[in-house]
Amino acid sequence: MTRLSKAGIGTALAALLFTTFVPAARSQTLTLRYGQAYSAARSIFSLPVAIAEREGFFAREGLNVQILQPIPGGADHQIAALHNDSVDLTHVATPFLIRAALAGSDAVAVAAEFKNPIYSVIAKPEIATFADLKGRLVGLADEYGTITLSIRKLMGLHGLARGEFGFRTIEGTSGRWACLRRGDCDAVVLGQPQDLIAVEQGFRMLGTSTEAVPELLYTVTAVRRSWATPNKDTVVRYVRALSAAFTFIRNPSHRDRVVRTVMQSTNASETIAQQTLALFFDPERGVLPKRAEIDLEGLAQVIAMMSDAGAIKTPLPSPEQFVDLQYLRAAGVP
Repeated sequence: MTRLSKAGIGTALAALLFTTFVPAARSQTLTLRYGQAYSAARSIFSLPVAIAEREGFFAREGLNVQILQPIPGGADHQIAALHNDSVDLTHVATPFLIRAALAGSDAVAVAAEFKNPIYSVIAKPEIATFADLKGRLVGLADEYGTITLSIRKLMGLHGLARGEFGFRTIEGTSGRWACLRRGDCDAVVLGQPQDLIAVEQGFRMLGTSTEAVPELLYTVTAVRRSWATPNKDTVVRYVRALSAAFTFIRNPSHRDRVVRTVMQSTNASETIAQQTLALFFDPERGVLPKRAEIDLEGLAQVIAMMSDAGAIKTPLPSPEQFVDLQYLRAAGVP
């Protein structure tokens, strides 16, 4: 046997070992506990994780992702769940991550879930304009979250100042939608699909959050640094699966399957599910990341909005303080 042929056999054997070792490494199923926010349950904001689960991207990475939903209490409880070891990773809106980190938490974002959400102000049918909300009760989200901050800006653009209407803080789109249906709220802030369902049922859409604010980074997957460091491979597998989910969602040939997932996870009709995806992609509105990448400029916008509202003080922290990009890079996401 010649030296060349031996070398060739060696190379072929190495390649064979590599191709069999990688699947074998992922064949060991690892369980991950993922905390889903109350605001995401039964809404479009559960879509990336729902697709990763239903289309087998988590399973392909050797992950058994247990979706714990919803975490009780307000959005601040998402980070608390990381610290009390109730979950390993969690869905969280960026203002709550920022607030927790500035208070001493070692929680950081490892992947983006939603970038630039579209929230609608939905009112009773007899309310035709923002001016009609004077003296009325509006159901809002957390006072210092991006939803309420953007909606207050929207109202200001339409001449409705703080103090000219009453407000009630209600956690989650489904809770606010219930308040409007009961008649307890004159108007509420809703995400998809509830805003489109409301319009279908005769309620009135007065405006959307994207009219008032530039692109931002809305929700992320967060972990504690102290947990993620010794579990790097597990976090990378999760990020890679989430990235694959975004690629799948954005592929037009998969639209029918994504519609079915929206229907199953939100209880929306096929028509509403199709309208929701058309709102995001026809044309492209930058609502979703392309591959779970973290938009640092969008995170800086959130920091600026929080500062304008008095939620954080100057000097403003840099967005890099609240993220750890090593897991995205290891997963092949630029």
